Amino acid sequence: MQGKIIKVSGPLIVAENMANVKMFDVVYIGNDKLIGEIIELRGDKASIQVYEETSGLKVGDVVESTGEALSVELAPGILGGIFDGIQRPLDFIKKLSGDRIARGVKGASLYKKAKWDFKATAKVGDVVTAGDIIGVVQENEVVEHRIMVPIGVNGKITKIASGQFTIEDTVAEIDGKKITMLQKWNVRTGRPYKSKMLPTEPLVTGQRVIDTLFPIAKGGVTAIPGPFGSGKTVVQHQLAKWADAEIVVYIGCGERGNEMTDVLNEFPQILDSKNKQPLMKRTILIANTSDMPVAAREASVYTGITIAEYFRDMGYNVAIMADSTSRWAEALREMSGRLEEMPGEEGYPAYLSSRLAEFYERAGIVQTLGSDKRIGSITAIGAVSPQGGDLSEPVSQATLRIVKVFWGLSSALAFKRHFPAIDWLISYSLYADKMSSWYNDNVSLQFLKYRAEAIKILQEDASLDEIVRLVGVDSLSPQDKWVMETAKSIREDYLHQNAFHEIDTYTSMKKQFKMLKLILDFHAQGMEALQRGVEFEKLNKPIIKENIGRAKYFKETEIEKIDELAREIAREKFETEETVR
Repeated sequence: MQGKIIKVSGPLIVAENMANVKMFDVVYIGNDKLIGEIIELRGDKASIQVYEETSGLKVGDVVESTGEALSVELAPGILGGIFDGIQRPLDFIKKLSGDRIARGVKGASLYKKAKWDFKATAKVGDVVTAGDIIGVVQENEVVEHRIMVPIGVNGKITKIASGQFTIEDTVAEIDGKKITMLQKWNVRTGRPYKSKMLPTEPLVTGQRVIDTLFPIAKGGVTAIPGPFGSGKTVVQHQLAKWADAEIVVYIGCGERGNEMTDVLNEFPQILDSKNKQPLMKRTILIANTSDMPVAAREASVYTGITIAEYFRDMGYNVAIMADSTSRWAEALREMSGRLEEMPGEEGYPAYLSSRLAEFYERAGIVQTLGSDKRIGSITAIGAVSPQGGDLSEPVSQATLRIVKVFWGLSSALAFKRHFPAIDWLISYSLYADKMSSWYNDNVSLQFLKYRAEAIKILQEDASLDEIVRLVGVDSLSPQDKWVMETAKSIREDYLHQNAFHEIDTYTSMKKQFKMLKLILDFHAQGMEALQRGVEFEKLNKPIIKENIGRAKYFKETEIEKIDELAREIAREKFETEETVR
């Protein structure tokens, strides 16, 4: 099917003679065969968003429809890949076009000549259904790639064999239908599953302010809104490095090129704490920087979530980082404006909320397709970049109506060099109570009690701080002063965490509990002493504060030292003047 261009408006073109095409068909445009996607049909005219630079296109150039929707290739070889928003491999593109992506560059998403060692786990005569695992490929030292029966296929295996195959070779036949290791999937359609389940287990990140105060569940969704310079990207990098997900998909959607360069340079150098292998061996990066064509941003989040669903269907826990959904929304706004649609609030399209919901709803913990009872999850973590840190703007508000966890970043905390700059007064998590059984079984029966106590002290401190600003600290009772001292310890010794320190960058749940218990037990000890009439100044010993502050630098193999420190502090005798006499 061929049409002709009648209008070019930046990344949007309009072509006529397109009456027989379908919405979201991929098309090739002009002599360079630029890649585009149909986003609107009116009569025989089609509006097409182009995923490449449109300079040089002119009225009359040919538009050729492929008849297929924008799809990703899913097979062994995808892990460790670095792709653009439409799954073109950036390392291959660089060989063809240099440091800048040339127009019309084509390249297979996955290398199709490599041979993989396929080990059949099913046998001839087995009756299988969509989603069943029929074999495995050890893609690298870290991840076993599970080869599944494609969606829509079921029947009896008539042929299957182990051996060395490319991803396009036939590895099995089901009722005469040839099965390869390569699957293709339309990025705008979520992959099916049997049922969605309630999240009951946290995604442990090693970041104390997150794991203790505002935890996210495996299969949960969260937003990280914050102004420029508040540390959104570093927080997402930390989660990608340390979260206990088996697969990480990182989408750099419209972010600055230097930030994506840091990711591309850093991730291959980082050794996974679990297996001492490079982190890239379980990571897929989708790089779509701010200077790349704006339309490709819109596709990049769908490309990323589809890849995540593929690994979820294998039974893995996947974490997907989208940095940032604000840039994605800006791409929606630009394309909507060029389509001359009726604008909504601040010029964003009226369907902004529904598009955001479509993305986040594809996260979750599910029972996958297949005969065995596999559980897989996708945890979605989206950064939001509101202009000037204004959380009342449309993207932030639409996101907050969807997510269950809110990590609100504060420029005031960032200015004080307190990182992660997650503001404990505005952030929240709706998952903590639902995961109480996990905390009781895996951390301590007292964990949630100490968590609630810490939140209460931080809130009291905020109220007392207002009083201190008005009438001074001398107006406070000794008990109130002690609350403020404990809150300071929680902030500086517990919530403050150095992402670039070898030990402090990650804290296990066991160590987090011991650190928090150390601070709050000392708080209770001080309150009891104040009730006995001990003077506040006698409690406020610098040496004890220093020892508590040192706890964060104990290695994971040395956390029993925290218990020793706690016993040492518990032996401290805070005596009244009468007792001394």
